[in-house]
Amino acid sequence: MVDVSAKPESERWAEAEGWLQVPPAALQALVDGSLKKGDAAAVARIAGIQAAKRTWELIPLCHPLQLTGVEVEVHLHEPNQLQVVARVRCCQRTGVEMEALTAASIACLSLYDMLKSLDKGIVIGPIQLLSKSGGRSGTWQRRKETQ
Repeated sequence: MVDVSAKPESERWAEAEGWLQVPPAALQALVDGSLKKGDAAAVARIAGIQAAKRTWELIPLCHPLQLTGVEVEVHLHEPNQLQVVARVRCCQRTGVEMEALTAASIACLSLYDMLKSLDKGIVIGPIQLLSKSGGRSGTWQRRKETQ
């Protein structure tokens, strides 16, 4: 594990996203609230928050961080996509990119679990960092892809 004791504490945040390709019938069941397991978006949000808080237990060599905020959102993109956006904040000596990526990943896996009874062919990905701020490297933002 990297020694960060000499680094100053600073406010840090990161935002990550994950995507799911979902068949329209499964997406409709999510929207209608007719899933047997319940509210998939709510479960995914809680799963993502829990994952961010426990990233240091899941990813070797990650520092345990005291997070000051975690938000996870699920967005519907017609006709067949779900987007998960995770935002994580802290005031620490190391960044929260891994926490944001873990939150997005686990929220996507949770959505898969809630929807798999309707179609096991759901595809997860990409999962990627969108932006981060704080620390020596400052602010970073993913460039918009040109078409």
